[in-house]
Amino acid sequence: MSTPDPAPTDKPRAQATLLAAVVVTAVVAALSYLLPDAYSATGVGAAFLLATYLLTLRGDDAAVRHHGLALGGLLERERLNPTRLARDFGAAASWAVAVAAIVLPPFWLGYWVYHGRPATFVPAAFPSVQDEVLGQLLVIALPEEAFYRGVLQTRLDDAWGARWRWLGARVGPGLVVTSALFAVGHLATEVYPGRLAVFFPALLFGWLRCRTGSIGAAVLLHALCNLFASYLASSYGLPG
Repeated sequence: MSTPDPAPTDKPRAQATLLAAVVVTAVVAALSYLLPDAYSATGVGAAFLLATYLLTLRGDDAAVRHHGLALGGLLERERLNPTRLARDFGAAASWAVAVAAIVLPPFWLGYWVYHGRPATFVPAAFPSVQDEVLGQLLVIALPEEAFYRGVLQTRLDDAWGARWRWLGARVGPGLVVTSALFAVGHLATEVYPGRLAVFFPALLFGWLRCRTGSIGAAVLLHALCNLFASYLASSYGLPG
């Protein structure tokens, strides 16, 4: 009986990618502690974007697309096509809203149980678009997804292969390792064990990147999850 071919592996590429993850994690952790609170998130986001540029975005458009970073052509050198941009944004938004409709209701139940079943729920004001929504999208979700799902996960998948099929997407060990690195990065910026729980939504963000071929849906879902968690905290009168 024949045995299956081994999954592709490229140890030097994987080692270089993991080293980059360690360096970037150390830099963003340092920035989170050294910068004033008002500028901490912006500094961390800028560091992720700079790392993404140095590792990927300064390459050609083919490399940008391969890493799922084209975003409808926004990050490519070629002339922007509004039709393509609208089509890709619509597809990403559809995926993000559909997945959010599935995962956010049970998240609400888990949130309520985890925080001791608070009895009082006073609906908070919806987040402002200019400050909270754009902040979550451009300062937090986009930089983190660009680096973790765009750069790290893609390069680890290139090195180790995407050997499994999961809910219509080809995934590999890179999904799990990138999610773990994402969780460790959150713990490094704030030493609290509960921060490691982001490993689980990271698996979902990574799956979306594989399923759609882009980070767009993951960026939108990431922002939606953060905004929803903040909304629940405000509505229950809990710390955000």
